[in-house]
Amino acid sequence: MEYFIGLVALILGFGGGYFIRKKQVEERNKDLKDKGELLLQQANTKAQELFFKAKNDALKILEDAKSGEEKKRDELRKVEERLMTKEETLDKKMQALDDSRSDLEKKVESVKALREEVQRIHEMQTAELEKISNLPKEEAKALLMKQVEEDAKEDISRQIQKTETELKEQAKDRAKSILADAIQRYAAETATESTATIVALPSDDLKGRIIGREGRNINTFEQVTGIDVIVDDTPGSILISGFDLVRRYIAKMALERLITDGRIHPARIEETVEKVKEEVNVMIKELGEKAAFETSVTGLHPNLIKLLGRLKFRSSFGQNVLKHSMEVSSLAAMLAAELGADTAICRKAGLLHDIGKAVDHEIQGHHCQVGGDIARKFGLAEPVVHAIEASEGFTEPMTVEAIIVNAANLIAVSRPGANKENLDSFIKRLEELENVANSFEGVKKSFAVQAGSEVRIFVTPESVDDAGAVKMSYDIARKIERDLQYQGQIKVNVIRETRSEHFAV
Repeated sequence: MEYFIGLVALILGFGGGYFIRKKQVEERNKDLKDKGELLLQQANTKAQELFFKAKNDALKILEDAKSGEEKKRDELRKVEERLMTKEETLDKKMQALDDSRSDLEKKVESVKALREEVQRIHEMQTAELEKISNLPKEEAKALLMKQVEEDAKEDISRQIQKTETELKEQAKDRAKSILADAIQRYAAETATESTATIVALPSDDLKGRIIGREGRNINTFEQVTGIDVIVDDTPGSILISGFDLVRRYIAKMALERLITDGRIHPARIEETVEKVKEEVNVMIKELGEKAAFETSVTGLHPNLIKLLGRLKFRSSFGQNVLKHSMEVSSLAAMLAAELGADTAICRKAGLLHDIGKAVDHEIQGHHCQVGGDIARKFGLAEPVVHAIEASEGFTEPMTVEAIIVNAANLIAVSRPGANKENLDSFIKRLEELENVANSFEGVKKSFAVQAGSEVRIFVTPESVDDAGAVKMSYDIARKIERDLQYQGQIKVNVIRETRSEHFAV
C-alpha cells in the first residue's frame, strides 16, 4: 500500500513538474515572441525611416540635376544666340566685301580705260610734235634731255653740295652716337691690362724730370725702349704703352729704377735700360728652366730654354703663351697615358708646340713651321718635331702623339675666356707695321706706337740724309697703303739723329 502510495505520489510529482515546466516554457516562448515582434516592429520602423530618407536624398539629387541641366541649357542657349549674332555680322561683312570687290573691279576697268585714253592722247601728241618739229622722236627726246640737263646742271650742283653738307652733318652725329655707344660698351680695363702698364710716381714733380728739357729725357727713353710714354694729368702715375710685352716690362723696370735713383738724363736712361735688358735675359732663362722643370721635360738645349722663357711675354688669343704651353704639355701627357702613347714625346711636344711664336715677328712663316725648324735645329727627335709642326693643323698628323698634342692644344684654347682674337689680330697688325718699316734700307729700328696710329722709324744718319728721310717717310706710307689693311690713318715719323761724344781725360 505504501508502495502504491509512493508510486502515485511520484507520478503526481512528475506530472506536476511537467505541467509547471511546460507552463514556464510557454511563458518564456511568449516573452520571446513578444520581444521578436517588438524587434521586428522596430526594424520595420527603422527601414521605413531609411527608405524615406533615401527617397528624399534621391529627390534632392534629382532636383539638383534638373537645376544644373537648366543652367547648362541657359548657357547653351546664350552661346547659340552669340553664334547666331556673329554669323549675322559675318554675313553682313561678306556682303560688304562682295560689294567692295565689285566696286573695285569697276574702278579697275575705269582706270584701264583711262590709261588707254591717256596712251592714245600721248601717241597723238607725239605724232603732232614730230610733225611740227620735223624731228624723229628719239632725236627730239635727246635734244630735250640735253637742254634740260644744261639748264639744271647748276641747280643739280647746288643740290649735291647741299646734300653732301647735310650728309656730313648727319654722318658726324651718327659717328658721335656710335663712338659714345662703343665707349660705353668697351671693356677698357681689359685693353689697359693687355697693351699698357701704369707706373706709380711718389710725386707729380717727377713728371717734369721724366719729360726733361725740351722733351730730351722722354724722347731718349722712347727711342731706346720702343715704348710710348704717356704723361697726362692723372695724379701719381704715368702710362707706358706698347704691344710687345718684353719691351714694356723692360721699360717699366727701367723707369721705376730711374725714379728711385733720381738721376734722370739721356746717358743714365740708356745705361739703366741696357742693365735691365741684361737682367730680363737672365730672368727669361730662369722662366724657361722653371717651365721645363714643372712639366718634367729634360734634355733641352740652353738656347731653346731661353726661347721658351720668352713665351712668358707673348700672348695669343687672350692667353699667356708660356702658361698655355705648360697646360698643353700636361694635358697631352695625361691623354697619352690614358691611350698608351709615348708620354715623353707628348709632354715635350706640348711644351714646345708654340715655340715658334717666340720669334715669329722676326722670322717669316707660320709659327708651327718655324717651331719645327727650331726644334730640328736643336736636335730634337723627329716624332717631337712632327708633333710641333702638326699641332695646329699646319701639316697632316701622322702619329698618335701628334694627334694627341693637337687635341690637347684645342682643349686648352677652347676653355672659357681664352678666345680673344681681337687683341691677337691687333698685335699682329702692329708687328706688320714694324716689319714694313724695317724692310727699308738705312732703318736702324722702328716702333709702332699710339695703338698703331703712328710708326716711329729711327734711321742711321750716315746712310740717310735729311732729304732721304723725307723720301723714306713717303715711300713707307705708300707701302703701308698697298700692303696693309687698317682703319683711320697712320702717321709715319722718320727720325734722323746725330750724336757727338768725347771724353775728357
